[in-house]
Amino acid sequence: MNLRLCKIAITALSSVFLLVVVFNNLTDPNSNYQFVRHVLSMDTTFPGNAAMYRAVQTPLVHKAFYASIIGWEALCCGLIGAGALKLWRARGAAAAEWRKAKELASIGLTASLVQWYFAFMTVGGEWFLMWQSRAWNGQDAAGRMFLFVGISLLFLNQPDD
Repeated sequence: MNLRLCKIAITALSSVFLLVVVFNNLTDPNSNYQFVRHVLSMDTTFPGNAAMYRAVQTPLVHKAFYASIIGWEALCCGLIGAGALKLWRARGAAAAEWRKAKELASIGLTASLVQWYFAFMTVGGEWFLMWQSRAWNGQDAAGRMFLFVGISLLFLNQPDD
């Protein structure tokens, strides 16, 4: 039972973290919008790099990309939070029911991994060469998030029958 409670706590904290991220993005939208704008514009990458044809200068695209990030974070938050609630309700259940209760949280955590890996590391980091920017490089933060969420997903799905 104690291991189940630990898994519920870690899962719930992942949802709470994303809730704070979404809250911050909604209450101070300009801060992270500037990050997205600079990354997509590639205006702080190495001068004269050959990949500048990838730069997107359209503010509407910047805003749409930023809105999709916030929407995805909110979706993950909701899935993980609902999954943590399912886990809480199944905390004293038989092993088969407990395993089934892990599904929703696992989907939410996986969706969050997809965001950090694809949107931030692949699209931002590599396609838009975010790694070249000293001022607007979010790869370390994205890597930490991928690590935290990934460990949470692995921990949740470790056998505990």
